[in-house]
Amino acid sequence: MKIEGKNAVRELLKTKKTVDKIVVMNGMRDAESRDLLSRVKQAGIKVQFCDKSVLDKESESRRHQGFIAYVSDYRYRELDEILSDCREKEDAFLVLLDGVEDPHNLGSIIRVCECAGVDGLVIGKHRSASVTDAVMRISEGSANHLKIARVVNLNSAIEQIKKENVWVYALELGGQSVYQCDLNGRICFVVGGEDTGVNKLTREKCDGILSIPMYGKVNSLNASVATGIGVFEAMRRRKNV
Repeated sequence: MKIEGKNAVRELLKTKKTVDKIVVMNGMRDAESRDLLSRVKQAGIKVQFCDKSVLDKESESRRHQGFIAYVSDYRYRELDEILSDCREKEDAFLVLLDGVEDPHNLGSIIRVCECAGVDGLVIGKHRSASVTDAVMRISEGSANHLKIARVVNLNSAIEQIKKENVWVYALELGGQSVYQCDLNGRICFVVGGEDTGVNKLTREKCDGILSIPMYGKVNSLNASVATGIGVFEAMRRRKNV
């Protein structure tokens, strides 16, 4: 897997991931680049300097900013592991994605969840984007810090989550306003895909439906935007800010 861009590489250095090497473009002399390069050398990571044409050829995003790191493929967590870590937390907070297939949405959602301090993200192995180089870049490296589980059956995952005394809510149209319900305690938000929303059977597995009030002529939000609104409203009230 390639991690591209200064911010993503900087976040990578904060993790315990094994980095094979970092390719740096010749002539990177600005203060930010020199600081990042110093951190890379302090970490004892192999550095290879190349011309811009080499990085352009290797880059998938075309926005490498002069830094490309090479690491092993992303390691997903087991759902059991995430739930075990949450077991002692009275305010555990999870997010589950049902059919989010757009890598840009997944990357943005990962960044939202990490910034909000969400305890874990659950995605499906089917009908779902996965953590790729592009997603890692879009998340600005947040995927290195957020626990992400990839499961075969989302409905079975919901049942497993509920057994841990976690209240599961679909973030979907037609429910109680997210601004008026009780969001304390152990909760999980289920966010649907870009076109389909939360699957009907999955909605039926949830304990309730929460909605974001809208007042314009378009009655839907981008999945990552909806996640951001819902997650940060929950965290605002749970943190009493």
